Amino acid sequence: MSASATYQVVWPRSERTVAFKPMAPRHASLAGKKVALLWDHVFRGDEIWEILKPELSARYPGISFVDHDVFGNTHGHDEHEVVAAIPGKLRELGVDAVVSGVGC
Repeated sequence: MSASATYQVVWPRSERTVAFKPMAPRHASLAGKKVALLWDHVFRGDEIWEILKPELSARYPGISFVDHDVFGNTHGHDEHEVVAAIPGKLRELGVDAVVSGVGC
């Protein structure tokens, strides 16, 4: 192999088509906050939420939850409609934060 050899390199990703948006600022604490749980109904989310909710409740007094079934399956046959409806439901329900879990 020669030191002057040239190789073409191809990057497996395409160009970005969507601009990055800054993330929303984090809450200093989840105490007293209403937290929505989103799930794609694929991998054990129902079990994970039942573990996570008591743990968060013990750590953050007054936290409340809006369960995933209020929003629907974020990975089902109607996922585009479900996901499009999420912002409105979050506003309507007065949600302060979201945990989107298990592949969602």
